[in-house]
Amino acid sequence: MVGDSLWEQHAAWWQEAFTDGADPEYEEQILPLIERFLHGARRVLDVGCGEGQVSRRIAALGAEVIGLDPTTAQLRVAHERGGPARYLSARSEEIPCRGASFDAVVLCLALEHVDPFEPAIGEVARVLAPGGLFLLLLAHPLLQSPGSGWVDDLNSDDTFWRVGPYLRDEVAIDEIGPGVRLQFAHRPLSRYVHAMGRAGLLIEDMVEPPPPQAVLVETGDFPDASAIPRLMLLCARRRSSC
Repeated sequence: MVGDSLWEQHAAWWQEAFTDGADPEYEEQILPLIERFLHGARRVLDVGCGEGQVSRRIAALGAEVIGLDPTTAQLRVAHERGGPARYLSARSEEIPCRGASFDAVVLCLALEHVDPFEPAIGEVARVLAPGGLFLLLLAHPLLQSPGSGWVDDLNSDDTFWRVGPYLRDEVAIDEIGPGVRLQFAHRPLSRYVHAMGRAGLLIEDMVEPPPPQAVLVETGDFPDASAIPRLMLLCARRRSSC
């Protein structure tokens, strides 16, 4: 698939810029949030694990962790960086694990690269034990709508966030760094919520954290930027009977 081949090409860019302590958003916000919600989990599946930073963090809590990713270049580095987590080459739509075999599944900043995403949600529900926890982290859908971004108003010297057509689905190849192009799919939040509900994954918590200060400084520290979340976390639990 196009998305997979692009990740093979740009895995090194991701590993250098966003892993192994390089990214303040992961270090100060994403990894601590995951640790808080998954504390006490015994057997965890990390779907779209990349080079394994989330898997390693969960395994450090004492959980048995399996990380899945379709990208060979990511899994190679995951193995090189070590730790007790185990890794498998697999796509989110075809998880090679028995049903009801995990008490927690985490899917961190990966589902927005998968289209269609509903089969992945179905697979998450299948491998979760009844009462198991699903932790979904997304780039905030409001920020990912087509055409969204910071705009300078030359008439008033104000800077504001422009929201594009939020309710419109779009799959596009975006350039997110010099020469780095990856596939992103925008969907309104309701599509994720409805798909989770149909699969028997009932939301019990939601977090929209403000950006860390280091990220605000890095992105220009625009007025009111601290009140615009970049991330969203949905915490759901599998119904006892689906």
